Amino acid sequence: MSQTQKPARKPRAPERPTMGFGVPTTTDPHHFIVRLPQSTSGHVTIVESLGMQAQDPSASIIERVVIDRPRWTAIRSEVQRDFNARLKEHNLRVSAWKVGENPVDRLLGKELCVLAWAVEGMNMENIPVAVRNWLALRPEERWWLFGMTAMTTGGISDGNRGWRLALRHALGDVAQHDLYKSGVTKPRKNDSERPTLLGLFD
Repeated sequence: MSQTQKPARKPRAPERPTMGFGVPTTTDPHHFIVRLPQSTSGHVTIVESLGMQAQDPSASIIERVVIDRPRWTAIRSEVQRDFNARLKEHNLRVSAWKVGENPVDRLLGKELCVLAWAVEGMNMENIPVAVRNWLALRPEERWWLFGMTAMTTGGISDGNRGWRLALRHALGDVAQHDLYKSGVTKPRKNDSERPTLLGLFD
């Protein structure tokens, strides 16, 4: 007697339509744009588009940071992996970096700016340390760092002063796991004790 096979489970449809890395397909949403030039020697620009939240339409686009291609290449894979894991958690479509304009969710864009600001003037050999330290931060810690930096040094010409300079040293000097081994910092909270990401992409 043959056993009846259960029908294969269909993958869940995305929670809602998005473009790029989690940007809702609504009218002019607040988001970030990563502009990747076709030339491998061209610079990568990250801009913030305030969308309908902008009080002045002429000031709705803010250029946040410009980094050279080698630095972008050093961070892009880990950033993409981190963002896509978060999108999957919320049943949203994943994405990949491509030449042209890459839309990025407003909160993920803030997190990306923190890392890009840190590596823009960093020695290349320190960038892997900066990436590991960035990955060790909780999302809300990245958002806080963006907010503090953007208030005073959030433009493309602010790279060597204030919070921008502090980010470079904070993320690029010592790996977080080395700090934990030495007992300088407290271990991170368990996932059950951390704030949930529900509503992250609302």
